[in-house]
Amino acid sequence: MSPPRLTAGFWVAAYLRRLDLAGIPAFVTARGDETAGAVAVKVATLDGHARAYSRRWDLASDARRWEVLADGPEREVDALLSRERQRDPDLWLIEIEDRAGRSLLEEDGLSEG
Repeated sequence: MSPPRLTAGFWVAAYLRRLDLAGIPAFVTARGDETAGAVAVKVATLDGHARAYSRRWDLASDARRWEVLADGPEREVDALLSRERQRDPDLWLIEIEDRAGRSLLEEDGLSEG
């Protein structure tokens, strides 16, 4: 039996708290389905560049992992995320503003699951 999964809303709240504790500004720019919505994370480095992450199923490890969805000029990343949101209105969008490009997604508890 697999462990119970966190609801999307609970995960987002915990993630925002973790970012806040690290001094990394983050905002929910689109609320998705509270229970089962997917989550995308955009990291804006405040120099016109951004990177977006989404969770994908990794067949090799049989786990969900964060993968780069887009990386480039911020307006292009925004356009891609807008199209993703139109396709999936249950998608949560989190935006981080950090010159160093930190997301914490590689840390324990966030890196897979």
